This record gives sequence, structure tokens and C-alpha cells, in this order.
Amino acid sequence: MLSWQVGRVKITRIVEMELPVPAKFMPQATSVELRKLPWLYPHFVDEDDTTLKLSIHALLVEAPGLRLIVDTCIGNDRPRELTGGLPLATPFLEHLGEAGWSRDGVDAVVCTHLHVDHVGWNTMLDDGKWVPTFPKARYLIGRHEYDFWRANDDEEQQAMLGDSVAPLFDAGLVQLVELEHVISPEIRLTPSVGHTPGHVSVMIESDGERAVITGDMLHHPIQIAHPDWLLGDNDPKAAALTRSRLFAEWADQSILVIGTHFPAPTAGHVVRDGAAFRFAV
Repeated sequence: MLSWQVGRVKITRIVEMELPVPAKFMPQATSVELRKLPWLYPHFVDEDDTTLKLSIHALLVEAPGLRLIVDTCIGNDRPRELTGGLPLATPFLEHLGEAGWSRDGVDAVVCTHLHVDHVGWNTMLDDGKWVPTFPKARYLIGRHEYDFWRANDDEEQQAMLGDSVAPLFDAGLVQLVELEHVISPEIRLTPSVGHTPGHVSVMIESDGERAVITGDMLHHPIQIAHPDWLLGDNDPKAAALTRSRLFAEWADQSILVIGTHFPAPTAGHVVRDGAAFRFAV
């Protein structure tokens, strides 16, 4: 499994599943346009230009006095549209143990936003009942994000709230937080709205080193070159503006950018490429 050291903070990737997506889902991503960006190959696009490579994974963040999980994937035993309506049965918790973590040892969980592939392992099925997977953790959920989806009538979103969020409230483990919530001296949330109304990314700063966990403010590195190319954004204009703003802030800085859906090698740096940007790994 991949891991990175940022000062005194260690970040480890736990993969739930690889997720190849047909390039046609992003209509501008034609073979001609993809081949203009040779840095996408071989990690992020297949050789026949028909598939964008993505991953669904959680990120374990170990900071002084804190063990934090950022985004908890889809989770087992839930039929979701993303999985073709079939429930997953993955060894996610075994992989967590292989990384030296335990369910009881997690202090906090951050959901960058409330989509089904970012909240699933918040809970697990135990004797027919959904219970918190990490029973000693604070679950940090954006107040604005939660209010938005609670009022939304999308059937799958409501199912997600029922099995992946409501049991956390029932157990008294939820802390509703604002967009710039400070988690620890090394870790804070930062607004990156657009993909969803209350979306946040996670900033890490330790001993002069910096990293950011993106969440879904972008899904694929191609959006670094083309911030206006969309993939499932709730507010396309706001999402494109957020990407453009953040890439300009991160470009040519020593900020390790860890993509929440980027396949291996997953992390790299945003660098200027003429009038645009590219991802250097």
C-alpha cells in the first residue's frame, strides 16, 4: 500500500476498488485531446485512450496524538448504483489491520462530502443492524453539506443517509463542523465547494511540509489541465472556479497533492504548463 510522510504526519492509502471509467463520460476527453497531455500516460489513461483510470480508497492520516481516516469508500453489503446495484464484499477492514490500524484505534473520521463512495465504511452491518465501524471516533461531517442532502429527495442519497450517517447520530458520534474546521495543529479543513455545496478538502502542514487531500473537488488529473471539464459536479460553474483557484494556489509550491480518486501513484505536484497546469508524479 502507498504511504507518504509529511513532516510528522504519515498518510497511507487503503484501496477498496479500482474504478476504470469510460472516457466518454467526460465528453471532451477524446483521443486527440488526451494525447495532447502525454503526462497522463501510463498511470491515468489506458493506452487505447478509451478509459480514465480512477480508484476508490480511504486515506489514513496519522498525526501526533491523532489517527484520522479521510473518506470511507462505499462499504460492504450496500447495493449502490456505482457497483451495478450489487453489494460489495471487500477485505477493506483486513487491509486496515495490515496497515497497523484497528477499528477501536481510530480517533476521527472526516467525510469530505456526502456521496456514497465517501461514507460507506462509516458503518458496518452487524447482526442485521448498521453500527458505527469506528466506535470510538468523532465523525466530522460538514453542517452545510448535511443540511443540503437531508433536504434532497434523491432515493440513493436518502438510502445512504439511512445506513451510513443516521446510525452515527444515533450513537452520538457526529460532530457537525464548518468549512474551515481545525482538527489538530497539523490538520484542518478548507472549502472546495462546487462538486457538492459543502465540499471540503483536507490540508496537512507539519514541520514546514504541506499536503492536501483533494476529495472530489477533482476526480481525475486531466481536470488539472482542464478545470472546466466536469464529472458529476452539483454546481459546474462553482466547481470549475474552485479548481482553477486551487491549482493556481498550489502550482509550483511544495504541496503534495493526494487525489482521492487518483490511481497509483496517487500523489504528486501541480506545476505550470504554459498557460495551464499539469500533474507531476
